[in-house]
Amino acid sequence: MKVENKTKIEEGSEAAASTDAPPAKEEPEPATEGLETATIGGGCFWCIEALLDEIQGVESVTSGYAGGAKLNPTYREVCDGDTGHAEVVQLQFNPSTISYADLLRIFLSIHNPTTPNRQGADKGSQYRSIILYHNEPQHQTAKEVIAELEPYFEKKIATEVSPFETFYKAEAHHQEYYKSNPAKAYCVSVINPKLAHLRKHFKHVVKDATQEV
Repeated sequence: MKVENKTKIEEGSEAAASTDAPPAKEEPEPATEGLETATIGGGCFWCIEALLDEIQGVESVTSGYAGGAKLNPTYREVCDGDTGHAEVVQLQFNPSTISYADLLRIFLSIHNPTTPNRQGADKGSQYRSIILYHNEPQHQTAKEVIAELEPYFEKKIATEVSPFETFYKAEAHHQEYYKSNPAKAYCVSVINPKLAHLRKHFKHVVKDATQEV
């Protein structure tokens, strides 16, 4: 079955919400003691949020926008592809439960990091694969993990690796989108198969690999 771009699939349900006021600038939340912050994007943030929320040691996942120049971008502006921002998630994780390197290994395995500005039917720079590192150790780890995994892909990994600058939290109706809308076409056609893959191949780090989708 052909899956259309997610902005078209959910157009009816988002039409009213797309005029929401721009989200406020989000400074990096001070990580709770013992936790670290990571910011990554790989296509639709609905999908990446739903998948990473399954991982043991991930304490919170927030959908938003980063990597661009425009201040306070809205969802519709980011979708137009003119702001320079990517759809990303910012998460807090416990490094004593899961390392940053292992998070990136999972991240690079649950989306296609070899297709510039595209994930499936979602096309545009806002859907690019991106790792925004918060410090130099994260920078080095990102480069090492990409070099480690690249031989397993048929094409060169195109994931952008850039320093983190500013995160803008997405509008409220984008947060925990999958949990709130499991029957939506995009969730059923795109997210459910990826969740099944995650629970099968990464069951050792999934919070509850026995769940059915």
